[in-house]
This record gives sequence, C-alpha cells and structure tokens, in this order.
Amino acid sequence: MSRRGNCYDNAVMESFFSTVKSELREHFDSNGEAKMELFDFIEVFYNQRRRHSTLGQISPAVFERRATAA
Repeated sequence: MSRRGNCYDNAVMESFFSTVKSELREHFDSNGEAKMELFDFIEVFYNQRRRHSTLGQISPAVFERRATAA
C-alpha cells in the first residue's frame, strides 16, 4: 500500500473500487450474493464491455487480445 510521500501507488485500485461502489449497491443479503454480483460485474461488464480511457477507449479484453496477437 501507499506510504507517506508516495500517494499514487494504488490510484488504479482506488479508482476501480470507486467504480464498483458507484455502479453496484453496497449492501448484499449474503456473501454468496456479493461474490456473484462482483464476479458478474468484473468478468462480464468491466473486462469485456466497459471502455477504459487509459487503454485508448477499448475494453481490457480487446486490449489483451491485441497485445497477445502482436
């Protein structure tokens, strides 16, 4: 984690958690429900369809396919 004077270590994860909190509800009925919702959000939406500005407005899945094809 970040230490004093090095505040940008985990900026990517902080941004990701902010996105998760804003797009999913914060309270779930059970741990299993939370796991399923998070898996669905990350694997189906976040990695496959959501465009990322740091990747040139493409999804992480497309970025990874292009990187492995090159």
